[in-house]
Amino acid sequence: MSKILLIIGYVWPEPKSSAAGSRMLQLIQLFQSENYKVTFASPCAKSDNAFNLKSINVKQVSIELNNSSFDVFVKNVNPNVVLFDRFMMEEQFGWRVAEQCPNALRILDTEDLHGLRKGRQLALKDKKPFSLSYLFNETAKREIASIYRCDLSLIISEAEMAILKTDFQVPESLLCYLPFLLEKISKSNIEKLPKFETRQHFISIGNFLHEPNYNAVLYLKETIWPLIRKQLPKAELHVYGAYTPQKVNQLHNEKEGFLIKGFAEDVSEVMQNSKVCLAPIRFGAGLKGKLIDAIQNGTPCVTTTIGAEAMFGRLEPNGFIEDDSQEFANNCVLLYTDEKVWREKQTNGFEIIYNRFQKSHFQKKFKNRIEVTINQLESHRIHNFTGQMLLHQSMQSTKYLSKWIEEKNK
Repeated sequence: MSKILLIIGYVWPEPKSSAAGSRMLQLIQLFQSENYKVTFASPCAKSDNAFNLKSINVKQVSIELNNSSFDVFVKNVNPNVVLFDRFMMEEQFGWRVAEQCPNALRILDTEDLHGLRKGRQLALKDKKPFSLSYLFNETAKREIASIYRCDLSLIISEAEMAILKTDFQVPESLLCYLPFLLEKISKSNIEKLPKFETRQHFISIGNFLHEPNYNAVLYLKETIWPLIRKQLPKAELHVYGAYTPQKVNQLHNEKEGFLIKGFAEDVSEVMQNSKVCLAPIRFGAGLKGKLIDAIQNGTPCVTTTIGAEAMFGRLEPNGFIEDDSQEFANNCVLLYTDEKVWREKQTNGFEIIYNRFQKSHFQKKFKNRIEVTINQLESHRIHNFTGQMLLHQSMQSTKYLSKWIEEKNK
């Protein structure tokens, strides 16, 4: 029996632009290792940064929103498994998949919990502590409904697993912890990395379509960088990121050593040339791809509690975790000037990749979870009455809105 995976993407994967793009390629490779034929479909326009999926034997198909042509398409693909890239795609296409391919396993890749990120953003804006009243926002209600409608949801963060089970009371049977899937960093690759004395400058990196990244750069510019420059007047901060808007470019100031560099064609190269990575993230969710990039390239980091969430477990971080702006700056200076501390933190990072995100630790377990759920799909769904209820026509506002839009467009 052929094994067919259909991925419905919110965007076309851009591994050079975002952690989400790298994550998607990891998932594709994971399914391909289990002999799945993969089709990737998206209603989004392709950018120049989009990865060529054909190069890894993935079929690429453009699909339309609010159009029954998708019904014909998905029925012809006849997938065993459908993976929705973020809850917005499940809202748009989940009901169509359920109607046309009722026996297909429906998986939601949350990427990170959008409702959690939104709640933290609202709390920061209001200058109030984050609480359940912020967590239970409109985005969270849509996202949790999507999780219930799917057979399985991939959760990248242990912290988010705990929030879903404790605060939202989502059954563990609907959740699957699957973090970044990385290869062990070999001793030979570690030895090839540039040493402390050959590196210079600070680095900040992040896709500017992602609001927490812009907020972090603004926080650096207005608060943290002046504190660092007081102690290191000749230091430079190189700010990289895809889709740099004018509001970010306007922060460029050579006199202050605050340099907006834009898109990084090779993240490893710019990260290896840098001495310390700064990630003062004040709201967000999931795992931070920039911290993974820094660890893999031997670049110690200074980040916040939110930035470090679910990254290190009980292991020592590859740098410092600090929320106070002055202490954040002090730790940046310490890492930049003290080779012994720098080398110690760098070594911590290699241990984190090996112990927490090594692909081989998760591959077999994930394969078994998929097989068991497929084989017991009817029973699995019977025990998810809330999901059945949310698929009922009386709850399907997105379905009927889509049908109305399609009729209107004729």
